[in-house]
Amino acid sequence: MNEDDQGHTTLPGVDGARRWLSRRSVLIAGASGLGVAGLAAGTATGALPFSEALQRALGVASPTPATQLGSPRVERVYSEARGREVDLVLMLPTKAPPKGLPMSLMLHGLHGTARHAAPTGLLKQLGSEVARKAVPPFGFVAVDGGDHYWHENQPGDNPMAMLLEEVPRWLAARGLGGRDGQPFAATGLSMGGFGALLYTRRRLERRRPPAAVAALAPALITSWAEMSKRRAFRDAADWGSLDPLRHINVTKSVPTGIWCGTEDPFIGGVRKFISEARPTVAHTARGKHGDSFNRTVVPSLIAFLGKHVPKHA
Repeated sequence: MNEDDQGHTTLPGVDGARRWLSRRSVLIAGASGLGVAGLAAGTATGALPFSEALQRALGVASPTPATQLGSPRVERVYSEARGREVDLVLMLPTKAPPKGLPMSLMLHGLHGTARHAAPTGLLKQLGSEVARKAVPPFGFVAVDGGDHYWHENQPGDNPMAMLLEEVPRWLAARGLGGRDGQPFAATGLSMGGFGALLYTRRRLERRRPPAAVAALAPALITSWAEMSKRRAFRDAADWGSLDPLRHINVTKSVPTGIWCGTEDPFIGGVRKFISEARPTVAHTARGKHGDSFNRTVVPSLIAFLGKHVPKHA
């Protein structure tokens, strides 16, 4: 097995298998991690055209995968805000979710994609917790956001506008997220954690705050010298105007969960955030940046979001 840039486990030959996919709607029979979502072929039944052994390796060989492991779907949609086609990945607790299912954003990290946005085990944990009624039904939606910390760093490519304006329309058109498709929460990993906090601020400015925000090892960098290496902001002032660490008071009214490994390079910024924001959940434990740590906090993440699912989407 190999690990990709986001620390997710992938199987040899995945790239070849992905070329079999349609560029349009893809139904996937449940997978234990969205890093392998591209392996599924879009069929009416959601059946995988691979051997039983490979299905077991992927964690999808189950007598009732729709209820035990969740049901991911992948589509290609055109984003006016970004000026390009993007993947729209829906992570649902069952194959036939209730109409208006509440949805949380799931924002990927630097050099990531929507298909690799979720930590390993998230979909399986979600499906299992919903099936045993430990949490109310909800799902996640991920989209390709590029590498510019979820804001318009390049003219004509505005991932934040995509999240605020287009994602709700895409969800509503699919019967998800309530009547207006508005995500009830924002979740993000690394750069996506930065983006989730920035998105929360933008929702507050619109007087439509999310019910919760969750950040796994968020990229809360404390020096411009380090942040400038990402080439994601025009200058230090541009970064400062968007940096969640400099706008903690704006978002602290929203229930917040934050998780980070103590050997993570972002732990300094995370500790500063925890000290000043006093989030609802603040978890640090031994671990480095990446999926090896993120996968260990999936149960806590699902439990935290589950407490903030709206009763009526």
